Amino acid sequence: MPVKIAVLKETRANERRVALVPAVADKLTKLGCEIHMQTGAGAASRIPDSAYKNVTFAANPQGLVSDADIVVSVQPPSMDVADAMKDGSVLISFVYPHKEVELTKLLRDKKITTFAMELVPRISRAQAMDALSSQAALSGYYAALLGSTNLARILPMMTTAVGSIRPAKCLVMGLGVAGLQALATARRLGAMTEGYDVRPETKEQAESLGAKFVDTGVDARGEGGYARELTAEEKDKIAQVVTKHIQQADLIITTAAIPGRPSPKLISKAQVDGMKNGAVIVDLAAEGGGNCEYTKPGETIQVGQVTIVAPLNVPSLLAEHASELYAKNQLNLIELFVKDGVIALDWEDEVIAKTALTHGGDIRNEAAKKAVESA
Repeated sequence: MPVKIAVLKETRANERRVALVPAVADKLTKLGCEIHMQTGAGAASRIPDSAYKNVTFAANPQGLVSDADIVVSVQPPSMDVADAMKDGSVLISFVYPHKEVELTKLLRDKKITTFAMELVPRISRAQAMDALSSQAALSGYYAALLGSTNLARILPMMTTAVGSIRPAKCLVMGLGVAGLQALATARRLGAMTEGYDVRPETKEQAESLGAKFVDTGVDARGEGGYARELTAEEKDKIAQVVTKHIQQADLIITTAAIPGRPSPKLISKAQVDGMKNGAVIVDLAAEGGGNCEYTKPGETIQVGQVTIVAPLNVPSLLAEHASELYAKNQLNLIELFVKDGVIALDWEDEVIAKTALTHGGDIRNEAAKKAVESA
């Protein structure tokens, strides 16, 4: 019997992505998988059902997953859909268990093997499965465009018959995947760019993109490629240096987010109050509360003459390419454990072991286990 994969239609607010695109469906079929999709799953990404070949469609999600070996989605499934999954099957999606306590308990109790895409380890071998990075790259690109369309001026230098217009100054705070892509995009659009991060090893990366690096002298490298919490003294030292750059910028893009934790505050109300008239902040960390003290997640607000844009689920705004990248991330993960039409989980494989959230009635990720048990 082939491995049956069920692809769910996304139902959460502001979610336009789909977990499977036609090109990836063909590759899964060659792996020995039988693909079943919920009717209209790709519609929000402008992919009609007719674009998928050798795929069976069904309208009812509970019936779709009831005999599936693997269920894939972008956002975690609803409780009723998860409850309809057969015991011992596999789920692949973003989960964020600290936000989905009851769902995580249900997946544990039904002995579902859950691969949470946000848990893919940040190692070289797993780069092709790293959905956080693939989606963050798109977010960084789009942030520069959002900033440019909210500014009342242009980004590049322009020479006209009545004189020259100076280029805008763009400061990117947080130089992970999204931040570096934001720097590169703002630079391509003609802005003068600066990059800031509490991890000094990002200096070389920023400079390679033609940006100046804002060096505060504070090293806040943490585990897993993320920044650690700063001390009060370190925050004061950073503020003294960074404030000048914040208040000279026309556009600021903030990207500092830590999965499972509130976003660190990088820009204080006092710093915003001293910014240029007409300046714009694009806060990509709005999902975790935002990097700016004034941020209102999901809203665009005015604070004096400063505009603060705080979009949610930015990759979904680029649903076509976001879906394509995400589907390829999932394909590369599935290829690790589907061999010749059979599911074979190798728990000695670091990627499989660290991406697994639940398996065999246990919550395998320790941080998630603590979050669920203490809720």
